[in-house]
Amino acid sequence: EAQACALIRESVHLARQAREDYLAENPAAGPLLVAGSVGPYGAYLADGSEYRGDYQRSDDVFQEFHRPRIAALVEGGVDLLACETLPNFAEISALAELLTAYPRARAWFSLTLRDSEHLSDGTPLRDVVALLADYPQVVALGINCIALENTTAALQHLHSLTTLPLVVYPNSGEQYDAVSKTWHHHGEHCAQLADYLPQWQAAGARLIGGCCRTTPKDIAELNEQR
Repeated sequence: EAQACALIRESVHLARQAREDYLAENPAAGPLLVAGSVGPYGAYLADGSEYRGDYQRSDDVFQEFHRPRIAALVEGGVDLLACETLPNFAEISALAELLTAYPRARAWFSLTLRDSEHLSDGTPLRDVVALLADYPQVVALGINCIALENTTAALQHLHSLTTLPLVVYPNSGEQYDAVSKTWHHHGEHCAQLADYLPQWQAAGARLIGGCCRTTPKDIAELNEQR
């Protein structure tokens, strides 16, 4: 555990150093933030639970799971926490409360969904937004690690529920075959992240990127079109 936490802190150091090196060469690049990933308990179960949210644990268990990583990231000097791929309402509640133990920390909360109006565990997004509204440390809200074609409707719904800046970083336009464990796309054209950029911006998205199977080229194309 000590070695793992040290590696997390070192990852923050490397990201901060990369930022310094880049800004030294590109002083007009503007503010660049280092975000530390705080993934879900469901991913630890390694059975796809991060896309279902069908696990039950107490607040204490959730908080003990997340605390060491959050502490290491905060100690390392991240600018904010990326509490991401979250499918479970009880976990979201426990994680938001845990943040209050680190009053200088700021975070975005990014969710996986059952559909455009419900968290993966079935909780209405309206309830998630209402909960997080009581935690001023949560500075943005959004979705990640979902299919590209499901993003716009979900962002539009979230935009109707909150004034927070929205976050979106879906998977690539490819489809995953669980049998062959390969990615592929249908037809001649595979949708790209940049194809959706105008829709996302119109729906209130301000932090935009990609999750599984996205590449530096995908991010560069988003940047060119912003």
